[in-house]
This record gives sequence, structure tokens and C-alpha cells, in this order.
Amino acid sequence: MKKWVKRTLWGTGLLVLLLVGTAAGYGVYLTDKVKDSTNDSHEALDRGEMSDKRETAVTPGEDHFSVLFVGVDGSEARSSSNEDRQNLSDALVLATFNEEGKSIQLLSIPRDTYTYIPEVERKDKITHAHAYGGIDSTVESVEGLLDVPVDYYVRLNFNSFVEVVNSIGGVEYDVPYDLKEQNSRDRDKAIELEEGTQVLNGEEALAVARTRKQDSDLHRGQRQMEMIQAIADEVSSFRSFGNYGKIIDAVGDDMTTNMTFDQMITFKDYFLQEDGFAFETMQLQGEGGFAEKGIWYYMVNDENLHEVQYDLRTHLDLPETEGGSGNSFAEDENDFTQEDTEESSW
Repeated sequence: MKKWVKRTLWGTGLLVLLLVGTAAGYGVYLTDKVKDSTNDSHEALDRGEMSDKRETAVTPGEDHFSVLFVGVDGSEARSSSNEDRQNLSDALVLATFNEEGKSIQLLSIPRDTYTYIPEVERKDKITHAHAYGGIDSTVESVEGLLDVPVDYYVRLNFNSFVEVVNSIGGVEYDVPYDLKEQNSRDRDKAIELEEGTQVLNGEEALAVARTRKQDSDLHRGQRQMEMIQAIADEVSSFRSFGNYGKIIDAVGDDMTTNMTFDQMITFKDYFLQEDGFAFETMQLQGEGGFAEKGIWYYMVNDENLHEVQYDLRTHLDLPETEGGSGNSFAEDENDFTQEDTEESSW
């Protein structure tokens, strides 16, 4: 099912840079500002430019390719040091770009997904991969789970999201239910919202996107997709035109990527189509529960995982494989019990 750009909160960074980079009016000033921001945010992967799952390097604008969007929770309460690699990845989304049809697929990966983490040579929540080994560990773990190359990544944290929303004067959103949620500094119940359509500031929008106390990770993923659509609509509107400089500053301060400015600019053909830009969205299906040590995991359904792997490889025009290894708890002989209430142990 085709939907507007809806995933993930931190995908805002790339979207904003692309919109601004191709906008008219500010011309050379804005282009140079975007270029400087991208150059300042550049951080290569230890593996080099090419994924180990590629035989040859890809070129955006010529080849099919993939981008992993990583949302990092860099709050003081969840970080034991000032090093960004210690932070958890609070959102993971893989986007695949098909050059022939200028089509985009977006896959949401639940942060508690139980999978193999090469950095520590054992299975754990995929959100912990970043804490174990930074962006390199996260990319390697996602490649292993999905059996596709991750060509590029874009990583942003909560600060960037809050600042982007504030820089555009807030975003209109239909809050699904009354909620009390922590803010970006993890102060409990700092944000209180009532059900209904309203204009949210950065902290409020983040609270809506993060909460899962009354539903689940999958529902939270859907809210994040809806939120990014609302932000994208506002950013691309004429009324936000004068705020583009502030938007770039908000993104650039808290973003890292292994893409160059020239590579980012090639995305314009995807985002400036006559009918607008549309994504096909997917989510990994499964169930959750507590394992032997009382830790809650999200167990991806093996059949669904293989279907997703096939769809991603087809979209990237890669040869079909037998798929990655299963993610069954039974493989580790854990005593897994499903629960109705979703919890997460950090």
C-alpha cells in the first residue's frame, strides 16, 4: 500500500536537506549552507564506502541503493558517558531506493527486535547494537538481520527533532489519546496532552512519537510515520520558506552521515516528482515477551522476515537468497513467555 513519507522521526534530517538543497529563492546561499552542514556532519564507516554485501560500489542517481535512518536517544539519563556510541538507537528505519521506477520502500525495525549482534557475538535487542559499537555495529547488525546491504546511514538524535519542529513553528497532529509522557531530558510526566487535533511544539511532538504505554511498538512506529508526514508537509510549505536557515542549523548540529553533499542532491529526482513523493511502508511482524532472565524482547516472525528480505532484495534488484537465519528464541533455549503488557529492559 502506497503512503506519503511517514517514517521515521529522524528521517527529517535528510528530507530537510534535500528540500532546501533544491529550493528556489535562497539560491547559492542556501546551497552553500546545506553543503557546509553536510560536510560538517560527514562520518565514514570503518568498513569504508562499500558494504560487504556489495560486489561493486553504488552511485546514487545511477544505481539502486539503501539508507539506514538511525534515531539515537542521547539523553543524559540513558548515556553513561559523553561518547555518542554509548547511546541506544531508539528508532531504526531502512529505506531502499529503486532508480528505475524512482520508488522508495521504508521498513520500520522495532528497537527491541531480538537478533544477532556481531560486535558482541551473541543475540540481543537490536537497539543495543549502537551502545556496543556505535553506528558501525548498528549497520552490521541490520545487514545481518535483513540480508541486504546498507549503503548509507543518517543518524540524528532527539535534540535535532525537537529543534526542527520548533523551527517551523510547530506541527499539527491528531493526538490519539490523553497522555502523560517524559520529555527529551527524561523527566517523567513532563508533557501532558489531551486527545484531539492540535499544534504541537517540539517536545510535545516527540512525546507523541515516543509513547507506547497505551499500545505497542508497532503503533508507535505508525505514529512516527504520521508525524514525519506532517513535518514534511510543513517544511515543504511556503510558510516555512523563511525558516530554512534555522531548519538546516537544527539538523546539522545533531546529524552524522556517510553521504556527501553531491550524493544527497541526487535524491531530488525521488522527492520532486510531479505527484509528490510516496513510500511503500513495511513493518516487521512478530510477538513479544519475557525471556529467561526477565528481559523483554520482540521476536520477529521467521516467515514474515523472509518475505521482507525478499521484498527488499527485489526492490534493490539483488539476486534471491535463502534468507538469513531464523530468530527463534528456541535456538538459545530461552524460557520465553508472551505477555500482554509491553515492557523494555535497558
